[in-house]
This record gives sequence, C-alpha cells and structure tokens, in this order.
Amino acid sequence: MEGLELICFQIISSVGSAKSLFIEAARAAQNYEFDQAEKLIKDGEEMYVKGHEAHASLIQQEASGQPVTPTLLLLHAEDQLMAAENFKSFAEQQIIIFKKFQSLENK
Repeated sequence: MEGLELICFQIISSVGSAKSLFIEAARAAQNYEFDQAEKLIKDGEEMYVKGHEAHASLIQQEASGQPVTPTLLLLHAEDQLMAAENFKSFAEQQIIIFKKFQSLENK
C-alpha cells in the first residue's frame, strides 16, 4: 500500500479514533462526568488533527499541480472526516445541555 491509499487509511484511522472519542465524550456528559467528557474532546481533537493533516497533504499536492484522482476510498475518507467533525459538535452540545440539566437539578 502506498501513496493515495496510505493517506486515505491514515485519514480513516485517525478520524475514526477521533469519532469514537467524541462519542465517548457525549456519553460521559450524559453521566455528568464533564471533566472526563472535556478530556475526551481534547484527545479526539488531537486524533482529528492527524487525519486533517493527512487530508491537507492531498490538497497541497493538488494545489502544486499534481492532480489527485478521486477514488471511492478517498470519498470514504472524506466522509469519515466530516462525520467526525459532526460528532465533535454533537458531543460539545451534549456537554452544554447536560451541564444545564445538572444545574436545574441542583436548584
């Protein structure tokens, strides 16, 4: 495996891990474990950046005049990249919502 395939798998692996961490963060928030949830978001962001950097390398390659041929694998990698980003937003909202729930319960 080399070139585009390798980069695609780097993206998929990194953002897949990030997405899992974001899901765990949402679950932690639902249990009012906000410190853990925020740590999981931070850890997920670190994994996400690795995938984003791999994706950015393809964009830089294209911008330098070396075309990147779209493949189903690349489309899947980009889909996973976007899904991870969406799960991060969801998890962050879960933290906000459950913090509000907790404050209402404590009144």
